[in-house]
Amino acid sequence: MDIQDVLEFASQTSPGMIRSHNEDSVTYDAPSGLVVLADGMGGYNAGEVASGIAVSVIASEIRQQLQSVKPEKIDSPSGDEVGVVLLRENLKKANFSIFNAANSQPQYSGMGTTVVTGLFYDDKVAVAHVGDSRMYRLRGETFESVTKDHSLLQEQIDSGMISKEDARTSKNKNLVTRAVGIDTDVVPEIHVYEVQVGDIYLFCSDGLNDMVVDEEIGSTLHMLKANLPLAATELIQLANDNGGRDNVSVILVKVNGKFSAPRGWVEKILSWFKN
Repeated sequence: MDIQDVLEFASQTSPGMIRSHNEDSVTYDAPSGLVVLADGMGGYNAGEVASGIAVSVIASEIRQQLQSVKPEKIDSPSGDEVGVVLLRENLKKANFSIFNAANSQPQYSGMGTTVVTGLFYDDKVAVAHVGDSRMYRLRGETFESVTKDHSLLQEQIDSGMISKEDARTSKNKNLVTRAVGIDTDVVPEIHVYEVQVGDIYLFCSDGLNDMVVDEEIGSTLHMLKANLPLAATELIQLANDNGGRDNVSVILVKVNGKFSAPRGWVEKILSWFKN
C-alpha cells in the first residue's frame, strides 16, 4: 500500500494575537510520510530564519535520500533503522547550518529553533524532537503527549519541584534546555512507535499547548477527527481565543490504513521466527 494513500495530512499556522510575524515553520511530504515543525527563537527575524533553515534542510534532505534507501532497513554501523538514522543525521545537518549562519552573520547571532519531526514507514512512526515542540497521539478515547519537553519546567516537574497543575502558571515556560543551532552539535531524542489504523498524530509548537489545556486539545481533536482541516483550524482558533500570546502551528496526521513495507520470502520467514 502506498503510504500517501493511507495517511491523511492537514496543517495550519498563525502568528497569534500578539506577535507581528510568525517564527514557526511547518511542512509535510505525503509521499515520504514526513512531517517537520520548527519553532524559531532569536531577535528581529532570526527565529523565522532558524526555523526556516531547519524545516528546509530536514525535509529536502530526507525526501532526496528516501529515493535510494528504505527507512525500515537496518543501518549496519549503528544498528538502528535507516529512518531513525535519517532523522538524526539531518537534524544535525540543520543544526550545523543554523549555527554557521548565526556565527557568520551578526543579525542572526544567537538564533535557534525547537524541532519535532516524524517519519511514517512500515506501520510505525519515528519521531525526533529537540526542545518543547510536541507530538501527541489520539488513539481511541486516549489522548496523550508522546514526546517529553526538553525544558527547565519539565525538569522541575520530573524532579517533583513543581506539580503539573502549577506548571501551567509558571514563569519558567519557554525556557528550553535543548535547541537546534545553539551549539556546534545537537542530540535529538528519537523513538519509534507502532501505529494503529485510526490513530491521529498532532505535531505542534508550544503556542498551542501553552494556551489550551491537553484535555481540551484532545476533546476537540476527537470531536473533529472526521475533518482534519477543520480540526487544525479549530485548534489554532482555540489558542488565539485564549490569548494567542505566541505563534501557533499544528500538523495533523491520520492513519486510515496499514502501510507495512513489502518483504521478500526470506524476510517474511525471519519475521515469523521473531514473532
